[in-house]
Amino acid sequence: MIQTVIFDMDGVIVDTEPVHHYAYYQQFKELNIVVPEEMYSSFTGFSTRNTFQTLKENFDINQEVEDLIQRKRNIFNDAFDNKEDLDLLEGVKELIQDLHANGIQLIVASSASKVTIDRVFTRFGLHSYFSHIVSGEDFPKSKPHPAIFEHAASLSVAPKENCIVIEDSTNGVKASKAAGIFCVGYNSIHSKDQDLSEANMIINHFNELNFENVVHLDSKLSNN
Repeated sequence: MIQTVIFDMDGVIVDTEPVHHYAYYQQFKELNIVVPEEMYSSFTGFSTRNTFQTLKENFDINQEVEDLIQRKRNIFNDAFDNKEDLDLLEGVKELIQDLHANGIQLIVASSASKVTIDRVFTRFGLHSYFSHIVSGEDFPKSKPHPAIFEHAASLSVAPKENCIVIEDSTNGVKASKAAGIFCVGYNSIHSKDQDLSEANMIINHFNELNFENVVHLDSKLSNN
């Protein structure tokens, strides 16, 4: 029986991707570099640190990674605070409330920084539903490396066989599978060019999930 649901955040709980995109591309202009959209899409699921480490390997960037991270964070925070139309993805809060009300443990495992996660959770009143927040900034390698999900599963009240991950990105699905955790791929309209084919199951809307069917997903584990 499933006892813990591990949520990704960006593209699953809230669509902050347009804010991240704006912040990164504002910074790319400052750095005088041209990053193709295809390359940018490949960073989905990366932490900001790993993104800039990769960019420094591909472009002539003199600034230190820590300085680049702080500048991007400042641009993001200003844009986030001024974006009035930012909202939770349709149906996700109802799912969170349903699972929480029925005793399912909820953990968020996001590549975003702790500051960004806290900003989102505070704005939308999510702190009370989640027992743990796991940030990608605490791990040297980003998704598709499984470390973030392995750690999230270690915080579960149950073995990882009784956990599921909800992800919307290629790298996130690969990380979940590498960690040996049942993965629900969320086919988000906001997450472009992502391959969810390795997920154990794929949904197109959160109304496809509820406590009654989530709790029995472990019965499918032996078939995947």
